[in-house]
Amino acid sequence: MKFINSLFAAIVFCAIAFQANAQIAEKKVLTLDGARKVIAAAEAEAKKLNATGGVIAVVDDGGNLMALERMDGTFAAGANISIGKARTAALFKRPTSAFEDIIKNGRTAMVALNDFTPLQGGVLIVVDGTIIGAVGVSGAASADQDTQLAVAGSNAFANPSMQMGEMKEMDPAVVFFGSDKVNAAFAKGVPLIEQYNYKIHASRREAAGMVEVHTKDTDLIYVLQGSATFITGGTMVDGKETAPNEIRGASIQGGETRELKKGDVIIVPNGTPHWFKQIKGPFLYYTVKVS
Repeated sequence: MKFINSLFAAIVFCAIAFQANAQIAEKKVLTLDGARKVIAAAEAEAKKLNATGGVIAVVDDGGNLMALERMDGTFAAGANISIGKARTAALFKRPTSAFEDIIKNGRTAMVALNDFTPLQGGVLIVVDGTIIGAVGVSGAASADQDTQLAVAGSNAFANPSMQMGEMKEMDPAVVFFGSDKVNAAFAKGVPLIEQYNYKIHASRREAAGMVEVHTKDTDLIYVLQGSATFITGGTMVDGKETAPNEIRGASIQGGETRELKKGDVIIVPNGTPHWFKQIKGPFLYYTVKVS
């Protein structure tokens, strides 16, 4: 009888423990080191763009400030604005550009909400489909550049195989990306995979970019959505090396202009200047980079 009673008690205890565990969920959280990594990624993008200012704020998924970096020459109010953008993105679980568009379209009553900064430049930080925080940028050269730096920061965890400048060795196994992961990648514009001899990017543009020259990579571009004015060839103006084998410039003299649209494919050989001069977007496209 004692054995039966003990067994019954053990079963009841396990059942209670199982029920308690079912009511508690584990989740990913953003650490201080992670927040610093986000800022470092945004600062690296700022250097590529020759940005002359900006404040980068990182918050956790509850909108609490974790780290802030103010670049030299940025106006003082930029700190509070960048925090507000990050908090808005985190608390409402949407990028702040969405709210700016909503208000422009007439829903002005939203400006009365508390903890609300409806200015583009606030972007969610998502890891494996889980929102772990947000990054806000204010004080860069333009609103679009605020967003560009914030997106670069939010992508700090998007490609773990490239951390510390090391590329992943070629994996002989079949690699599969489900539609959920592909759609999530296009929503942010991040790489799907980067191996030592090829890369596949789920690319997204909502504004014009700088002129690019890849000295090693040949780009194979397939357009999925939107349209763009795309210039190739010619001579790059004010070109500067921003990373190994990567050059960026302000514009192109000469070159050939094309209007890219859904279904188009274009191959840009390495060493060729190319420029997304105008975007009607969002402009989504696969980029396969072959070294």
